Amino acid sequence: MITKETLFTNWHFMRWLRLGMGFYAAVVALQLHDPLSGFIAALFLFQAMTNTGCCGANGCSVPTSAKRS
Repeated sequence: MITKETLFTNWHFMRWLRLGMGFYAAVVALQLHDPLSGFIAALFLFQAMTNTGCCGANGCSVPTSAKRS
């Protein structure tokens, strides 16, 4: 379930970009009656709302603290 904290915090450039691409794809899907564009729009909007990407939440990020041996 999406919490209020997830929806309203940590809005960075990539999250805004996914939101914009999702809205654009949704408009294209409605204009062209294209189900594939609608699916892509739903995917981008879901990623923007839940703050996830292809790899999940921070799945591709590099750890900030590294132990030196």
